[in-house]
Amino acid sequence: MKYSFIIPTLNEEKLLPGLLDQLNGPELRGKYDFEIIISDGGSADSTIELALRNSDIVKIHTNGVKQNIPAGRNAGAKYASGDILFFINADVRFQNVNDFLKYLDKNFKDSDYIAMTCKVKVFPWEEKLSDKLFHSVYNSYFRLLNIVGVGMGRGECQVVKKEVFAKVGGYNEQLAAGEDFDLFRRIQKAGKILFANDIYVYESPRRYRKFGYAAVTATWMKNGLSVFLKNKSINKEWEQVR
Repeated sequence: MKYSFIIPTLNEEKLLPGLLDQLNGPELRGKYDFEIIISDGGSADSTIELALRNSDIVKIHTNGVKQNIPAGRNAGAKYASGDILFFINADVRFQNVNDFLKYLDKNFKDSDYIAMTCKVKVFPWEEKLSDKLFHSVYNSYFRLLNIVGVGMGRGECQVVKKEVFAKVGGYNEQLAAGEDFDLFRRIQKAGKILFANDIYVYESPRRYRKFGYAAVTATWMKNGLSVFLKNKSINKEWEQVR
């Protein structure tokens, strides 16, 4: 089976190169069948130039319509030729890409699971005690949501079998926030989700540093509850932090 890494971008010249360097490792290209798709929402920096040099497909939105994250992911998925869609943010790093794909091959690819997610931590070179405490609690909480059948996977790492993604209609482009929760909530109704408790990806702490954990948590909770009860998000736009 082929993997499609789908990465939505908007002015990500600082962090995107690190992720692309990981994915373009020569040992990976020779061992696994995958493609890298960049779905860009109109970057004004060097993101597109970087993407064109280091990706297989670059979709640039030039129709004048402002792209949000779910729209960017859906647009990238339209160009995917892989059987498994791997949605990942531009500010993410793998602990070890080879180990991650090896895990997918062994535990997900040919299994009855239809989607997968994993733990998320902060870049180890920027991690503080507050980051460790916060992510420890939230990773356990998100795992619990999947155990009890609610369905949850953070947008930093959502892996979905292509036919399932099409069946549930992809991401809800009307949601400026909480679209990751909404997708896995709908997927949970169609089959089993694997929460990989023993692997993880890293994310940039930039949003936590700017707004603080209390504000970020409140925003997540308000939007999550609104999506769950009303099928719409509180936020009309997800503010970019670069």
